[in-house]
Amino acid sequence: MQNVIQIAGVIDQAEASMLMDCGVEYLGFPLRLAYHQEDLSEAEAGAIIRALPPPCAGVLITYLDQADEIDRFCRELGARHVQLHGGITVSELKKLRALNPDLCIFKSLVVEQDNTGELRRTVEALAPLADAFITDTFDPATGARGATGKTHDWNISRMLVELSPKPVILAGGLNAENVREAILAVRPAGVDSHTGVEGPDGRKDREKVKKFVREARAAFAGIKGS
Repeated sequence: MQNVIQIAGVIDQAEASMLMDCGVEYLGFPLRLAYHQEDLSEAEAGAIIRALPPPCAGVLITYLDQADEIDRFCRELGARHVQLHGGITVSELKKLRALNPDLCIFKSLVVEQDNTGELRRTVEALAPLADAFITDTFDPATGARGATGKTHDWNISRMLVELSPKPVILAGGLNAENVREAILAVRPAGVDSHTGVEGPDGRKDREKVKKFVREARAAFAGIKGS
């Protein structure tokens, strides 16, 4: 897994099609959340995910932390990728692996004040069970652990990239103006944006998405050539 570009918060089929036209291969669908309102219904998300043409993939983004429920929800949606933002235990993640061995699992690493030790322990404990990690930013004002529009200390994400034996995707306040700098600083396996490529109406803006993809690809190419 390398040079991943994910855009989260897909609203409808038209937006999904636009994102794919712009070169986005991973489309994120936040559902059953703790802090944010869903962008679309579960039925609508499942219809879009099941219709995505390879190599595009729909990623279920959720705070669920029980293996049975996660597995059941992924199967209902036809999702082969899941991004877990809840505090799932090692035992539940092992159970999820047993229930659905082919599921691609991203585990969040949410950066907040003075939690570097916790992030290190999470990587060490869950790396054998996760396919990748995704860093994100905690917002103390709302309690949200993602989709905050806020960046965090990229030095922490760089440390996690160097520590983790699994790929690390960088998220948290990324947009077309800072994604190149972020990739060069962190050297992640991929990047994710949600609110950073939206227009005033809350929908993804085609020009912002195109520039985000262009800047990300240029930065990934620069890392490869360095």
